[in-house]
Amino acid sequence: MLDIAFRPSTAFHDTARIASGSLATVALAVKTALATDPEAAILVFDDGTGKVIDLDLRGSDTDIAARYAPPAGATEEATDEAPRGRGRPKLGVVAREVTLLPRHWDWLALQTGGASQALRRLVDEARKADGGRSRARAAQERAYAFIATMAGDREGFEEASRALFAGDDARFAAHSRTWPQDIRDYAEKLLAGDDPENR
Repeated sequence: MLDIAFRPSTAFHDTARIASGSLATVALAVKTALATDPEAAILVFDDGTGKVIDLDLRGSDTDIAARYAPPAGATEEATDEAPRGRGRPKLGVVAREVTLLPRHWDWLALQTGGASQALRRLVDEARKADGGRSRARAAQERAYAFIATMAGDREGFEEASRALFAGDDARFAAHSRTWPQDIRDYAEKLLAGDDPENR
């Protein structure tokens, strides 16, 4: 739960956005909305993935806030460091398993600085050559996950989806124009996303 506690989320009641912010804040807003209307159709979306998050709303407001709040003094960086045993955590280096064929390991062994440095260099070069395509694709998939849930049966969904993956913002806007405003706005927010390069 610690990793998701730092991720912003957004709650919808039917087609209206009712809350955005930290998961603890959104969970409390959902509980309040359900207290008013226990049959309300409420969905909570992870702003990082566009996917639905299931919430545990048992207990008091204090229980819920504690369940979804990060531990005192924790930071988002610290949650990433928690499972680290090897690597150089202070520099943000994470040790993970990589599976390669023997010829790949042989080539890496010949590189200056060793395998880890060579892999980091190759990844950095690939990221520069990518030109933002990976980030754009991730944003499209994030927005699609959301619209498939919230607008999958709405007029223009198929055409809007094609425009989304074609990167045609004007066509996406044209085909989604009859959707409720909050759905359109949130889909655009997910498409804009944040830039991992700035993290």
